[in-house]
Amino acid sequence: MWKPITFSELNELIEFAISKMSPDEIKLWKEVSINPEKWQEVELGEEGKGFWAVAITGNLVIWYNDIEEGFNISPYSNYGKIDEYNAEQDELQMTIRKVRTSN
Repeated sequence: MWKPITFSELNELIEFAISKMSPDEIKLWKEVSINPEKWQEVELGEEGKGFWAVAITGNLVIWYNDIEEGFNISPYSNYGKIDEYNAEQDELQMTIRKVRTSN
């Protein structure tokens, strides 16, 4: 049975990813990261009381999909609400790399 990821487990994933980031990726991470907080998502986020948002850049939120076990990038229009469900299974450093190369 699926159980939402805990704050502590999420922080372990983040720390592991940071250890794999390049200096430029770490710099970007430091610029966009936020203290992880639960954001609402209406498609599949109700059961786990939302998903953990970990970074914000422009109108995009980086969040952890603990159903699919991966980090995602989605637009948001209102702080605290993910507008678009995604099911990427990326590690955080891969997601940061995508943000970095898209700028």
